[in-house]
Amino acid sequence: MDLYLPVANLSVNALVIIMLGGGVGFLSGMFGVGGGFLTTPLLIFYGIPPTVAAASAATQVTGASVSGVMAHLDRDGVDLRMGAVLVVGGLIGSLMGAALFELLTAWGQIDTVIAVLYVVLLGTVGMIMGREAWGAFRASKEGLPPPARRRRHHPMVSNLPLRWRFYRSGLYISPLAPLILGMVVGILTMLLGVGGGFIMVPAMLYLLGMGTQVVVGTSLFQILFVTIATTMVHAMTTGAVDIVLAGLLLLGSVVGAQIGARFAQKARPEYLRLALAAIVLLVALQMAVGLFVRPDEIYTVQ
Repeated sequence: MDLYLPVANLSVNALVIIMLGGGVGFLSGMFGVGGGFLTTPLLIFYGIPPTVAAASAATQVTGASVSGVMAHLDRDGVDLRMGAVLVVGGLIGSLMGAALFELLTAWGQIDTVIAVLYVVLLGTVGMIMGREAWGAFRASKEGLPPPARRRRHHPMVSNLPLRWRFYRSGLYISPLAPLILGMVVGILTMLLGVGGGFIMVPAMLYLLGMGTQVVVGTSLFQILFVTIATTMVHAMTTGAVDIVLAGLLLLGSVVGAQIGARFAQKARPEYLRLALAAIVLLVALQMAVGLFVRPDEIYTVQ
């Protein structure tokens, strides 16, 4: 069934978009990630303009984050004070990202920048995840316990001025660290349409030294508000949000997430982590190839 996307200015098969959203939702439910970092590249592969793909993916991440935040709030898995600082940083970053988005669009470089950022970020994250997952996999094969992670914040965080107590996270650090982290994720959310969880969660663990019991919930709390702000900023400035596309993606992801969550309960964690790392690296490789392959149509009319 073909459906016209008014902002993207093209017709797509609605069933394909729903299945794409369902696939990303399945990965989200199975691996515990937002899935936004895969939605935008997959939409670009399908033929959606990168600007529309990034803006509409942020809208989908907003809807998909609501239920996750509510679930973590119910079990007291959110550090609200830390989340508030991250949200403030994310809002500032989204405004900075909007200015950068418009500037790059005016220069005609936004599509290239989106592709390059995805290659760098996904390639780096995929290699880090793959290395850790392979270590855990080998330890499991040899019957050894996985190496324990030492919980402490990065020395750079220790040197920042001012200190607050974040009781739920068990931290006494400068609020400047989560503020800057939130700003970086806000910029990336605006440019790439990602929730930022695949960057936020490792940074909260290894840079801020937060406890694992509140990391995911606090990350989702920040993602929810920042993607709401990002969607509004995109709608008012770039006009790149295609609500029809976002609705189709959200419809598929809600169903796919439930199936993925049930599947994850039956699979071994080390296999899941290796599979996710492989998927991330394959998407990064495909994006990298696309940067050097000559397109079928060199010129397009916007």
